[in-house]
Amino acid sequence: MTRKTTRKPAAKTAVKKAAPKKALETTLLSRILKSLDDDKAEEVVTIDLEGRSSLCDTVVIANGRSSRHVASIADHLARRLKEAGYGTRPVDGLAQGDWVLVDAGDVIVHVFRPEVRAYYDLEGMWSVDEPARARAAH
Repeated sequence: MTRKTTRKPAAKTAVKKAAPKKALETTLLSRILKSLDDDKAEEVVTIDLEGRSSLCDTVVIANGRSSRHVASIADHLARRLKEAGYGTRPVDGLAQGDWVLVDAGDVIVHVFRPEVRAYYDLEGMWSVDEPARARAAH
């Protein structure tokens, strides 16, 4: 007499795939651009540095009308990123408000007073002929 054994089908385990890095960057960049737009940042430019820098993949540069406006834009951005689950982001230059840097990981945001931006010319440093003018998605 032969004995028949039946196997139960293996239970399917749900494998949660991690979101692709580029998709996460796009979401982060969209949040950043929306925050800058909400706070009326001016002359917003994005520079794609993927493959050109080990620091980040994208740089965002924007102007504020005054030192207070620059500091406010950067402070609101850091708060919004924290509220969205990106954690506490390092911010440098907030007290002076001439040039504030927000390190959002793969995206670094520079907010300047117009005179300071012209002096440091980050767009020129990265040899950007025609930087992409950013438009925040609503």
